[in-house]
Amino acid sequence: MIPNPITQEIKLADGRTITLETGKLAKQADGSVVVRMGDTMLLATVVSSPEAKEGVDFLPLTVDYREKFAAAGRVPGGFLKREARPTDEEILVMRLVDRCLRPLFPDDYHAELQLMISLISYDPAVPADCLAGLAASAAIGLSDIPFNGPMSEARVARVDGQLVINPSTEDLAKADLDMMIGATMDSVVMVEGEMLEVSEKEMVEAIAFGHEAIKVQITAQEALFAAAASPVDKREYSHENNDADLLKDVMEATYQQVYDVAKAGFTKTERSEKFKEVRESYKTKYSEEELAEKESLINKYYHDVEYKAMRDMVLNDNQRLDGRALDEVRPIWSEIDYLPGAHGSAVFTRGETQSLTTVTLGSRLDEKRKDGVTNVSSDRFYLHYNFPPFSTGEARPLRGTSRREIGHGNLAQRALKPMLPVDDIYTIRIVSDILESNGSSSMATVCAGTLAMMDAGVQMKKPVSGIAMGLISDEETGKFAILSDILGDEDHLGDMDFKVTGTADGITACQMDIKVKGLSYEILESALNQAKAGRLHILGKMMETITEPRADVKPNAPKIAKMEIPKDFIGAIIGPGGKNIQKLQADTETTITIEEEGDKGMIEISGTDREKMNAAMARIKAIAFVPEVGTVYQGKVKSIQAYGAFVEIGPNTDGLLHISEIEHRRLQTVDEVLKEGQVIDVKLIGLDDRGKMKLSRKVLLEKPAAN
Repeated sequence: MIPNPITQEIKLADGRTITLETGKLAKQADGSVVVRMGDTMLLATVVSSPEAKEGVDFLPLTVDYREKFAAAGRVPGGFLKREARPTDEEILVMRLVDRCLRPLFPDDYHAELQLMISLISYDPAVPADCLAGLAASAAIGLSDIPFNGPMSEARVARVDGQLVINPSTEDLAKADLDMMIGATMDSVVMVEGEMLEVSEKEMVEAIAFGHEAIKVQITAQEALFAAAASPVDKREYSHENNDADLLKDVMEATYQQVYDVAKAGFTKTERSEKFKEVRESYKTKYSEEELAEKESLINKYYHDVEYKAMRDMVLNDNQRLDGRALDEVRPIWSEIDYLPGAHGSAVFTRGETQSLTTVTLGSRLDEKRKDGVTNVSSDRFYLHYNFPPFSTGEARPLRGTSRREIGHGNLAQRALKPMLPVDDIYTIRIVSDILESNGSSSMATVCAGTLAMMDAGVQMKKPVSGIAMGLISDEETGKFAILSDILGDEDHLGDMDFKVTGTADGITACQMDIKVKGLSYEILESALNQAKAGRLHILGKMMETITEPRADVKPNAPKIAKMEIPKDFIGAIIGPGGKNIQKLQADTETTITIEEEGDKGMIEISGTDREKMNAAMARIKAIAFVPEVGTVYQGKVKSIQAYGAFVEIGPNTDGLLHISEIEHRRLQTVDEVLKEGQVIDVKLIGLDDRGKMKLSRKVLLEKPAAN
């Protein structure tokens, strides 16, 4: 017998609905839910181990989001014909959900926790990513897993000047603002998006608009939990053993020393060594046997001392770990054209964070092709971000591209993309290699990416810079401090990591993670305004290196030309088995691509030698020759008749130059003026009743004066 599921409906302002359903699928999971909007359906399940593993002192949360090809009625490509490793788009959804959920679990909950979200049905009009956070929260809320939720996510877009929740794919393509917002009933916890130079005020309005919609989704979740009689009591657990007396002793013995180190303005390496010395000095009061029992707790409590001391210093003294003022940006230097072999390159260094970024210009063959369930397309602009272990002085195994690298690269790509020239003919690949890191390497990537593209001759509309903002706040006293250009330690020990990118005229992308409840919109707007000042300062430093893009690409970069031909000539240019086009490419040392668009063949020719590219274009024009009335051609006299001459104006294409059209005077014979093989200029003046071309020479000659 088919179970009778429990459902709850959410009505959007425009009449569309989202449905939550539980009790029908995946009932052996700790919690499961199906979320549906239109014909897009997600199944979310959550399972957590009964106990934490020995020695684990963090939350081992795994968020997995996968799109099933069957959901869109498609078969996976490749030899195996089954879903394989996650795509970048799937990983980005995983990160969005993870960043919303992780701060909402209790700090002392350390049991293995796995959340799996699957796209099981896809409606092309309804993007699935904006439903993933809602599905995740509902599944957890239906379980007995401790959780300080519920929460939800919503996409906010501005379409034709109006803010819309979870827009259709068609509307999203027209939006000038696209943001994903995650929030609980009383707090925004995550923001990420891209926009076309919006103001700080407009961004805050969009966040507030999204938060109101999320509150409705949270109310619906709570109604679903009540109807499903989900566990009233969350599971009991004890994943930490604490010692209040030891905590007090560590705090009293080390706080002032840590405070003094924090206030001394050391570099990252020096500060780390000094903090370590204080910790190890404290441990000397214990015997080896005592340390075997207490060392892990000492390390944990000492971290709490660092956390408190650093935050107290910022709030009480308005001083930061490296001695800067709250709104001060670290020293900046940059250089372009550093790598002679690259099409464009830049080094951007801000404090102890450094990016070496390259730009490579390619043809249509270099496009990044996507073959996902919800996205079958190709990108002519893409950015790759690499974070090697040496950038932080570490030695660790390399295990492929991490989720973090994909996320940071995506943020930088979204920041720069709106400023690309609309008619750019190149495929552009940017690679940012982080050589040093102490906070905000993704924003260094944005700055270095701008400089490298300008160095490469990419005609950007405007340069883009980026900055990471932080927050230190005290709920009891109400004190708060907004920090510009945060260090890695300030990110780790602070309450907010807010990355903002933009031009001198507005914001192009943002990413915000908040670790505290109840962040006010006043604080958020203050952070944005302080970020604007920082962005403009950084932009000014960048402009000291290069003020505008190079007028042309570098000599070693490919040159690209485009042309159109009638579709009927595509086969002749390609030839049997590609024989003609392969020979043409080999002869001219060019790369040629042809795509059919309607009744046209769109040809792209790329190479490093413009003369050889022109030769390739000439040969293609010869093959795809289509005479146009009114055009002047240089032709060769092929034969002479009593009534005129036949002139070849293109390959196997000739027309009649009547004797009356040779000169303004009356001729007795054609050979008075013309000889076979003679090259002359003629104009195509029309076609006769049979479609034959009529040429004229005399219209190109000056008419003699009348006697």
